[in-house]
Amino acid sequence: MTTEVLCNVENCKYWAKGDKCIADSIYVIGEHGRDAADVEETACKTFEHRK
Repeated sequence: MTTEVLCNVENCKYWAKGDKCIADSIYVIGEHGRDAADVEETACKTFEHRK
């Protein structure tokens, strides 16, 4: 099964045309532990700066 992951962070090395994330896997954490109340309390730890 293929899952489409979208991302608009163009300076990430996994960003591709069409706002696609091309990382093999995605790691998202909660800013305050495992419980997030909304999207603002999460962060993508897969991000790597595009060189």
